[in-house]
Amino acid sequence: MIPLCEPAIAGNEIKYISECIEKRWISTYGEFIKRFEDKFKEFLGVKHAIAVSSGTAALHLALRALNIREEDEVIIPSLTFIATANAVKYVGAEPVFVDVRKDTFVLDVEKVEEMITPKTKAIIPVHLYGYAADMEKLKKIAEKYNLFIIEDATEALGSKFKGRYVGTFGEFGCFSFNGNKLITTGNGGMIVTNRDDLAEYVRYLSSQAKTMLSNNGFVHNEIGYNYRLPNLLAAFGLAQLEKIEEFLRAKRRNAEIYNLYLKDIKGIITPFDTEEVENSYWLYSIVVTENFGITRDELIDELKKHEIESRPFFQPIHLMRNFRNCKKSEMGNTEYLASHGVNLPSSVSLEEKEIELICRIIKRYA
Repeated sequence: MIPLCEPAIAGNEIKYISECIEKRWISTYGEFIKRFEDKFKEFLGVKHAIAVSSGTAALHLALRALNIREEDEVIIPSLTFIATANAVKYVGAEPVFVDVRKDTFVLDVEKVEEMITPKTKAIIPVHLYGYAADMEKLKKIAEKYNLFIIEDATEALGSKFKGRYVGTFGEFGCFSFNGNKLITTGNGGMIVTNRDDLAEYVRYLSSQAKTMLSNNGFVHNEIGYNYRLPNLLAAFGLAQLEKIEEFLRAKRRNAEIYNLYLKDIKGIITPFDTEEVENSYWLYSIVVTENFGITRDELIDELKKHEIESRPFFQPIHLMRNFRNCKKSEMGNTEYLASHGVNLPSSVSLEEKEIELICRIIKRYA
C-alpha cells in the first residue's frame, strides 16, 4: 500500500529517546524540551518557542493569552481542520467564516474586511496544505482595525511568504507535530512569538498556571492547562528537526515529479509556487474539475482499488452542525474545493516509481 503521508524515522530518534529513558527524564522536565525549543526558534528566526501537547493546544493558548473571550469574534476560513474553529469556541468566542481563494485554498484576504465588526478581535489565517496566506495584506488590515493575528501554520512548517517563514508574522504562530506532519513527535505542537510577555504567559498557562513557592510547593492563581510536551517526545522531535531541510527537499522533489507527470491533463489543477509564496508541499493537493473523466470521489475509489491512499479536502466547517449559525461570507470557493479537492500520497520516502504509478492511474480517466 502507498500511504497518504507516513513519517520518516531515520535519524537520532532512538538515540535521543534512549538517553531520556536512561536518565529517567521522560515527563515534562528534561534537557530535550529546551533543546527542541531552541532549535525550532533558531530555524524560524523567532525569539520564543514553547513546546506543547498539540497544534490544537497551541491555538487555544494563543487565543487565551490574547484575552479573546465571550462575545468576541475571530475571523477564520471554513476550509480547515476543525481544530481552528474548536479553539475559538474553547474560549467562548465566535468564529466568523470567510471564503478562501480558489487557486491557493487559503483565506481570501480581499473578503476579510467586509466581515469585520466592532466585536472582531483576531484573525486566524490557515496556511492550508503548505500554501501561505497573503500575510502582507492581512497585517495591514489587522493594523487598520487593531486586530491580533494568530497564524495556524500547523500544516505549513517550512513554507515561506516573501522569503519569510510562515508562523512568524503575527502575535503567535502555531504548529503541529502530529504523525503525518513534516516533522513529528507522534503528537505535539509548538507555539512561537516574538513578544517576551506573551511567551512568558503561554508557558505559565501551559503548566497549569503554576506558581512555585519558596518551600518547593506551588499555587494556581488562575485556570491553566496541562499542555506541556513530555521530554520523551521532545527528544523525538529534536531528531526530526535535525533533518528538516532534507524533508523539505523531498517534499518539493515529490511535487516537481507529480507536476511533471500531471501537467496538461485536462480537468486536473496542480499546486504551484508564486513569486511571493514558497510552498512546503506538506500534502500534494490537486483539484479534480468537471472536465476530468470521473469525479473526485470516483478517483479516490479507483486509487483505493490499487492500494493507494488519498484523502478529500476538509469538509467546510460552516456546514457542520455546531457551526451552522455562525456568521459567514459567501462560500462558493470553499464549497467547490471541498467537493473537488484531493490530497495524493506525499510521504518524504515516496519514490518516483510510486508517483509514476499514481499518475498513470489518474491519466486513464483524462
